[in-house]
Amino acid sequence: MFEALSEKLTGTFDRLRGRGRLSELDVAEALREVRVALLDADVALPVVRDFIAKVRERAVGAEVLDSVTPGQQIVKIVNDVLVEQLGGAGAVSVNLNAPAPIPFLMVGLQGSGKTTTAGKLALRLTTRERRRVLLASLDTQRPAAQLQLQQLAERAGVASLPIVPGQTPIEIARRAMDTARREVFDVVILDTAGRLSINQELMDEVRDIRAETNPAETLLVVDAMTGQDAVNTAKAFNEAVGVTGIVLTRMDGDARGGAALSMRAVTGAPIKLTGTGEKIEALEDFHPERVAGRILGMGDVVGLVEKAAETLDEEEAEKLAAKMMRGKFDLEDYAAQLRQINRMGSISSIMKMLPGVGKMASQIDDAQIDTKILKRQAAIIGSMTLKERRNPDLIKASRKKRIAAGSGTSVQDVNKLLKQFDDMSTMMKRMNKLGQKGLMRHGLGALLPKSMNPNQGFGGGRRPH
Repeated sequence: MFEALSEKLTGTFDRLRGRGRLSELDVAEALREVRVALLDADVALPVVRDFIAKVRERAVGAEVLDSVTPGQQIVKIVNDVLVEQLGGAGAVSVNLNAPAPIPFLMVGLQGSGKTTTAGKLALRLTTRERRRVLLASLDTQRPAAQLQLQQLAERAGVASLPIVPGQTPIEIARRAMDTARREVFDVVILDTAGRLSINQELMDEVRDIRAETNPAETLLVVDAMTGQDAVNTAKAFNEAVGVTGIVLTRMDGDARGGAALSMRAVTGAPIKLTGTGEKIEALEDFHPERVAGRILGMGDVVGLVEKAAETLDEEEAEKLAAKMMRGKFDLEDYAAQLRQINRMGSISSIMKMLPGVGKMASQIDDAQIDTKILKRQAAIIGSMTLKERRNPDLIKASRKKRIAAGSGTSVQDVNKLLKQFDDMSTMMKRMNKLGQKGLMRHGLGALLPKSMNPNQGFGGGRRPH
């Protein structure tokens, strides 16, 4: 999501790092570039002004100008201010400290992903918090909105309020709370109607529902792709009904990131959750410090580890790792690894969580590494015989043609897969040869193919001997 902003900021800081000493003029020039980058990312102008003022105040002091590593010091200051701007260190959880049934009010414009988010939140509260959740659609405006939420409830394995035609949103809200009290539900998620634009009728309806249910959370769902419009929406809803938290959807898209950076300053409410994909499980906590790290090219290793822990089969992963380290890695293992990675999402999104890879974001995107490629590669491996999977050296021209025909791909695709497998095998052999101490000394750059590591310095590593 923050690729363009990340690229511009890391470029600016790389130039600063290359200088032994910084003058006030150097700092001023860097801040001008940061200002332009933030405005290009669609960050609200008042927010940009405040951001630059805070950085300048800390950056022109003696701690930077007299520092041994002034470039690094500036990056730290920008990182600290960025974390503050995004809401401070640590994720802010949804409020479950209220008497049951706890009402959650979902508000936002039509098309923001509000109903889908309600389903995702229900699944999350059920699986992670072990709460009994009731979903209720108060949307009498959009055709089939209530049916859509009912279907989402079935997918999430939670209860939904039975549809009674002709009831008003207030009547549905009242019935939902009565049902929840009678049937002992912990949380009631009330999905309100949206409109294509902010209008008085929408705000009056939401105010009435809020007054009737007294929700513990009024969660504003906004589409991160709408940029400055999302900020205007947040401001209007906050002034009308008082927002307690924000859910940013489509955080996995190609939005410029301005909405995320402006939300806290505009509303005073924290971003609590983010939608990161179409799957019903794709709802995550918002960690300001991790997002700041990704923007500044520092990666999000903690997030990557958490994602892996949630999706990977630990026993299968351990077996694969052991085989890889012994150099006994074959195409059957490669296929198993592809299945594991596929569960975590697109490879490009995973790679961008690694420190230093942010600089190569455009290369990763140009390579168009995605889940479709993983599926294609799995099909190619599936078209091979057991003997071929265990001994890829057997695969020559005639076998490649047969495999390509069987998998609905081309010989070129088969060649690409074999080349990637060969690169991975080479990397594993290097890892085995370097050992843990060698890997720490040379950095991850020692493992990467030259095509992905032009500077031989990925992650701060030095040129391998």
